[in-house]
Amino acid sequence: MVDLVIPAPQPVLVPVQGGGFFPVRRIYCVGRNYAEHIKEMGNDVRDPPFFFAKPADAVVVDGAAIAYPPQTADFHHEIELVVAIGKDGRDIGEHEALDHVYGYAAGLDMTRRDLQAQAKKAGRPWTMAKGFDQSAPIGAIAPASVIGHPARGTISLLVNGGERQRGDLSEQIWSVPETLAFLSRLVTLKAGDLIMTGTPAGVSAVRRRDVLEGSIEGVGSVATVIA
Repeated sequence: MVDLVIPAPQPVLVPVQGGGFFPVRRIYCVGRNYAEHIKEMGNDVRDPPFFFAKPADAVVVDGAAIAYPPQTADFHHEIELVVAIGKDGRDIGEHEALDHVYGYAAGLDMTRRDLQAQAKKAGRPWTMAKGFDQSAPIGAIAPASVIGHPARGTISLLVNGGERQRGDLSEQIWSVPETLAFLSRLVTLKAGDLIMTGTPAGVSAVRRRDVLEGSIEGVGSVATVIA
């Protein structure tokens, strides 16, 4: 028996389509992985992938409301394909990367864009722009054993019923196998890790009471409301 001096945090769990729950360990996010989004953010270069992180407890389950966060006046949505890791690995080859994937989900990388812009200008980390409370709504995970490994399919987001973002998974600059192989040379991937793989063009601000509905063809959906 371990003698804890404070209560242990509750595990972060994401529902799995068909039953069960996926325990979340870490959340890694790929920056600038769709060409059109790179352009709308003021860049036009295919650089090697780079990563930032969110804490596991930033996860919000599908359908739950999220609060408009403090210290921002420019709160943005980013719809993304989420990869759920089911097997540990490091220095993974691209040809074996998909063997480490448990499944996929639709997720939202919510961003305090004004804080991100300030951090970029000052050459500082993005942590407070990306890794704040309730910044990662995620839909139910679809097991790869059921849906396979989607490399194409529409990814889109509606806000209050109007389309804001639309793209295709095939437009990713770095594919899922390439991303996992690259990331596994930086850290050891562990079962329970989630990787958010970047967003297509169309990111924009949301307001209180806005309803967000994201979907990825062949994978699933995610929804939330800004409380």
